[in-house]
Amino acid sequence: MRQLAVQTITSAILDPLMASDPAGPRITYYDDATGERIELSTATLANWAAKTANLLRDELGAGPSSRVAVLLPAHWQTAAVLLGTWWVGAEVVLADPQAQADIALCTADRLAEADDAVGMGEVAVLSLDPFGKPAPDLPVGVTDYATAVRVHGDQISPERQPGPALAGRSAEEVLAAARESAAAQGLTAADRVLSSASWETAEELIQNLVAVYAAGASLVQVANPDPAALDRRRQMEKVTRG
Repeated sequence: MRQLAVQTITSAILDPLMASDPAGPRITYYDDATGERIELSTATLANWAAKTANLLRDELGAGPSSRVAVLLPAHWQTAAVLLGTWWVGAEVVLADPQAQADIALCTADRLAEADDAVGMGEVAVLSLDPFGKPAPDLPVGVTDYATAVRVHGDQISPERQPGPALAGRSAEEVLAAARESAAAQGLTAADRVLSSASWETAEELIQNLVAVYAAGASLVQVANPDPAALDRRRQMEKVTRG
């Protein structure tokens, strides 16, 4: 008997969004410490996620049996990394001193943590620079994400039989938890959610990112929030939640 394909988290949340609103804003990222503002449409976020997935699959050897440590802050590039990881059917591993992984994506200041997680595995560093500058002075053998991801295609064939997705949970379990969280928060596709919340744990990631997209909503994610800018940002970004 032929085994039925299982949908990845990324396909389950991005496919309907691409069908209904590919050009609409999906994540708007602010850093109030630097003045940075970057907005990605659904299509652009999907392209970044696909390029990341191809990097993971073709260059770093990721697949449905892989564990990928994501040691990154809540950031638009992190969203692409998470969605890319799930598109190749790999499992996201978040900050945990005991966690072991095959691949790590991290910022330069977390290289030691990434090395501990992967041992002899692959490590890629994200500069998180808004202009795509590479991370400087990386050790030999460490991949610079900004440089490497550019050469990969922005289309992806999703993994048909994904492995565990997050903290040992399957894609179906994570999606069910995200939809339950979205319902509890009262989120709908019409919502524009303002947040400065973390994605450091599985529960935070599900509640503060995956649930937003599972509801079809869009996210305004703010790092280093300036309280004085809050009311104006709500008005300018047409925020409905947060």
